[in-house]
Amino acid sequence: MNNIIMKLEDIDKFYMETGNKLHILKKLNLEVKRGEFVSILGKSGSGKSTLLNIMGLLDKIDGGKIWIDNKEVSSLNEMERNNIKNHFLGFVFQFHYLMSEFTALENVMIPALLNNFKNKVEIEKEAKELLEIVGLAERIKHKPNQLSGGEKQRVAIARAMINKPKLILADEPTGNLDEDTGELIFSLFRKINKEHNQSIVVVTHARDLSQVTDRQIYLKRGVLE
Repeated sequence: MNNIIMKLEDIDKFYMETGNKLHILKKLNLEVKRGEFVSILGKSGSGKSTLLNIMGLLDKIDGGKIWIDNKEVSSLNEMERNNIKNHFLGFVFQFHYLMSEFTALENVMIPALLNNFKNKVEIEKEAKELLEIVGLAERIKHKPNQLSGGEKQRVAIARAMINKPKLILADEPTGNLDEDTGELIFSLFRKINKEHNQSIVVVTHARDLSQVTDRQIYLKRGVLE
């Protein structure tokens, strides 16, 4: 299991909707290898985002087990879960969630400053390097309202990398972008994956964009195909 960065075993997830108990994920099993770039596809309502939230410890399971970096994490308390999220996982969402009053550089620095593991000088240096990796070296002093949609998402990707996560989880990262910009974002993920051996899982409805990933997985009626 040393080559596996995340493992889901027999995951069940239920939701209540208007008095009905819905079985969203059904005994679901998934392994993600170190350095692998995986896309999860499926129709709207298939449970893709629920699955990603479970992988990111943002939602709790109703059955099964989760391992991250060989550690069983499904039964951890809230403080322990937050510790795993802060140290092992990076997140990119459909909306960038950048803080409007801060520059691109400051937005990237925030998660590392909150973790308080390094001094501000080191964090700023690393944030600048990450913004260079995502092609925004000349935009570090720009605030979100001075950036395009694609540039904001690239800042969000740099921010997801600042704490050197073992795994980046991205939920519909191109959902608000045009087709050409979406292609650029997926190409950037591929570059980061290859050049930094970064494990990445992306939930997407864009089947054509998913072709750049190592593996495409389809979620249908709560089961992976």
